Amino acid sequence: MVIAISIIIGFVALLHLYFLYFEMFAWTTKGPKIFAAFPKDLFPKTKAMAANQGLYNGFLAAGLIWTFFITDELWKYNIAFFFLGCVVVAGLYGSLTVSRKILFVQALPALIAIVLILIYR
Repeated sequence: MVIAISIIIGFVALLHLYFLYFEMFAWTTKGPKIFAAFPKDLFPKTKAMAANQGLYNGFLAAGLIWTFFITDELWKYNIAFFFLGCVVVAGLYGSLTVSRKILFVQALPALIAIVLILIYR
């Protein structure tokens, strides 16, 4: 169970590192391909806003990566639970305001990790 939890936490952290890269460095190049329904002229105008979102995704990734260095099991899972909860909330909000796909890409893996942590504890 511990290995499964670690794998999913690592997966969610890697996703958020990708989101950081995408939103901070590839918003105007990859953005129009990923969000094809949005007007193309929107991407240059929202580059700074997207970079800000990317930075927040980086903080989520950093918090999840931090859990791999915490030796106290109680603290490790409390910190993981907090950051995974933040990811779930962000994913739910994104699924309601941007695309339902966000629910499955962002929120669901974090929710699975939370459930596994609760079962394990």
